[in-house]
Amino acid sequence: MTIDRRRLCLSLAATGLASMTSPLAAQQGTVHLIVPAPPGGAIDVIGRIYAQRLAELLSQAWVVENKSGASNTLGAAEVARATPDGSILLTNADIQIMARYVMRDVSYDPIADFTPISRFATSPMILIGHPGTTPQTTQELVAAMKAQPDKFSFANSGLGSMGHLATVSFTQKIGVKSLVVTYRGTAPAINDVLGGQVPLMVAPLGSALSNVNAGMLRGFAIMGPQRSDRLPNVPTIGEAGLGGLDFKLWYGLWGPKGMPADVVARINKGVQTASREPALVDRLVALGAEPVTEDAASFSHFIDGELQRAARIVQDAGIKPE
Repeated sequence: MTIDRRRLCLSLAATGLASMTSPLAAQQGTVHLIVPAPPGGAIDVIGRIYAQRLAELLSQAWVVENKSGASNTLGAAEVARATPDGSILLTNADIQIMARYVMRDVSYDPIADFTPISRFATSPMILIGHPGTTPQTTQELVAAMKAQPDKFSFANSGLGSMGHLATVSFTQKIGVKSLVVTYRGTAPAINDVLGGQVPLMVAPLGSALSNVNAGMLRGFAIMGPQRSDRLPNVPTIGEAGLGGLDFKLWYGLWGPKGMPADVVARINKGVQTASREPALVDRLVALGAEPVTEDAASFSHFIDGELQRAARIVQDAGIKPE
C-alpha cells in the first residue's frame, strides 16, 4: 500500500471513528457471529478479522461460532430463527443467496428471512489443480478434458457457491461434462485437491494463494478480467481464450429479518469504519481480498443483481435442486 493511500485510509478511518460516539460506542452485550463453514476457509478467516475489529469499535464481545453443513444452510437456519436484536448475526459468502436454487429442502427463505447489513470484502476466483495430475496450462487442460473427460473431476466448497457456478460455467463453455464433488466448505475441498484425491477446483484466491505460491497447487487462471497483484504470473481465463467467465466471490454480514434500522446502521457503520483502516485492509489484501464500503441499502441492491445473474447461470447450466 502506498504512503498516500495509507494517509487517505487513516483519515477516513479517523472520520468514521469520530462519528461513532454514544450510543454507537456505548453499546454493550455479546454478539454471536455464526460462520456456516468450517474453520480455516475464507469465510471463517474474513469473518474473524471483522469480528475482532467490530468488537473493539462497537464495545461489544463478538464470539465466532462455526456451524457448518448442508452447503452452509445449517448455520444460516439458526440465524433465520433468531431474535432480530443484533445479538446473533451471520457471515457468509455468495452461497447464502443460492440455497433455493440448488437444494430441495431449505427451512428458510435466503432473502426474505434475513436483513442485509453489509458486504465485507470481495475476492477473485482461481482455477487450480493438483500439479501431479494436471497439465501445465489452461489450454492444455481444456484439450485433456475433452480427450478424457472422466479423468478430471472438480472439488466444490458447497452447492450453489461461486466456485460451483464458475465450475459448471467453465465446463459448459468448453463442452465437457465433469463430476463435481461437493464438500462441507472450502478448506476440506482444497485439502483433497492438495492430496490428489480430486484434480481440479475453482477456489477463492485467498484460500489457494499460499499453496499456489509454494508450488503445491497449480494456478491455471484467474476467473475474471484482470490478473491479481498477488499472483501476477497467473493469466486470466480470457487470456486463455475463454472470455466471459467472470466470477468474483463476495463475503457479507446478515441478521435475522426485522432488525431495527438503527441497529443495522450502527453495525454497518462499524463495518465501514473497519474497512477503511490500513491494518485491516492490509490483512485482507494478504488474503487476496479487497474490502467493500457500502450502506445496507446498497448491499441489498447488490444482492438483487446477483440473484438475477445466478438465476441465468443456473438455468443455462441446467442445475437442479438436490
